[in-house]
Amino acid sequence: MVPPKISLLKLTQGETIRRLYEQHHVVQDMLVPMKHLQAAITRFHQEINVYPLWLCPFLLPPGRGMVHPKGQREELYVDIGAYGEPKVKHFEARASTRQLEKFVREVHGFQMLYADVYMDREEFWEMFDGQLYHKLRAEFGCMEAFPEVYDKICKSARH
Repeated sequence: MVPPKISLLKLTQGETIRRLYEQHHVVQDMLVPMKHLQAAITRFHQEINVYPLWLCPFLLPPGRGMVHPKGQREELYVDIGAYGEPKVKHFEARASTRQLEKFVREVHGFQMLYADVYMDREEFWEMFDGQLYHKLRAEFGCMEAFPEVYDKICKSARH
């Protein structure tokens, strides 16, 4: 016997448990350019106040695909992970996460897609480069066969 995958457990939990977990626990990972690290930590502190934070440097190469720096040169990013109970009085899962997502889009960062994502479709494709993704979906006939990545991961599309 092996422990069940978290994704399976999430599918089988009831609505009340899902809402309680969402409102009292944060699982967020966001990739931000190193030059915006101080502002990002300040924003995480204001919106969720979860410590310790996971900080992991990541050299992001240029190129095609959904995640790459805005320019044509590699850039140092930092993965900021927050896992735990929010300690701010004003925490509201949707509103607080949307504020973090907005900040990350403004600094040309990326949200990890296993975390709770509340962006609308337009905001999602503002954060991620969908050119190659959409081209390949059309080229290989995936438009009708498989849901778009946004529909698979964003809370607004699933609930």
